[in-house]
Parts: sequence; C-alpha cells; structure tokens
Amino acid sequence: MEGKKSQQLSQPRAILVFGAPASGKTTFCEKFSQQFRAPYYNLSDIAEEQGFDKDKMLYILDLIARSGQNLILEGMLNTEEERDEIRKLLIEQNYNPSLIWVQTGVNTIKARLKNRYKSVAKAKEEFDRRMAELEAPADSEKPIVLSGKQTFSQQLSCVLRDLAN
Repeated sequence: MEGKKSQQLSQPRAILVFGAPASGKTTFCEKFSQQFRAPYYNLSDIAEEQGFDKDKMLYILDLIARSGQNLILEGMLNTEEERDEIRKLLIEQNYNPSLIWVQTGVNTIKARLKNRYKSVAKAKEEFDRRMAELEAPADSEKPIVLSGKQTFSQQLSCVLRDLAN
C-alpha cells in the first residue's frame, strides 16, 4: 500500500475543466494555474487561433504531456467522447486526470454572454451553439462540480478536498 501511495504522489496531475460558455471556467483555470504555478492551456482557443484540427491538437497535447508537469486544461472537453480521448492520452503519459465541471445558472450565463458580446442576438446565438455541443458528464466520469458563482477560495477549497480523497 505504501508503494502505491508513493507512486500516486509522484504522478503528475491534469485538471480538465469544462462547462457551459461563460460559466467561469477560464477564470477558475487562470487563478488555479497561478496558485499552483502549473501551465494552463485552452485547447479550443489554441486550435482556433492556429487553425489546427482535432488530431493535430491531440498530437500537441501529447507533446505537452511529455513534460510531466501538472497541467490545467480547458477546451475540447464538451462531450464524454472528447473527455475520454483526452483522459486516455494523459493516462498513457502517466498522468492522474481529474475532471471539473463548472456549473452556473442559465440567467447568469446569458447575462455574461450579453455583456461579452454587447448584443442580445449574438449572445443568444453563441449560447445556443455552444450548449448544443455540451454533454453533461456521465456518472462514471465522477467530476468535481463547482459553481461558477462561488469565489475562487470556495472553489479551491472544494477542489483540494476532492483531490485529496
């Protein structure tokens, strides 16, 4: 048992964060990354900015994972299939992945999107498009569930408690 615990402690962590648009994912990731000095990557943003397809992004993630550093990842996690594929890649690189699902009420999300896009029509379009792509986690995924309305210290407390178990 002691050997297993020692092995788990040396295994790098990958924190996978997903949720609805404007739920607070990026804010959480940025603060968590700073708190623990762990690199943060928004895979969807990188893919969009560079024009990379899914296969190229998985290749890049594999290269990043070879660093053995603890990682904070957002994006490309909307469906159970996407999350499974990324978890599998990370496990093959000896990572211990944990899934965080950031939840926020629909009214709050819509207000945040309206503020972001300065247009009700654009906010509605973005909300509808992104929500159509999002799948709630399966019970087997055992996500850590956070409220996007909690303070970072409340979120951090919840995550650290769950990661310790």
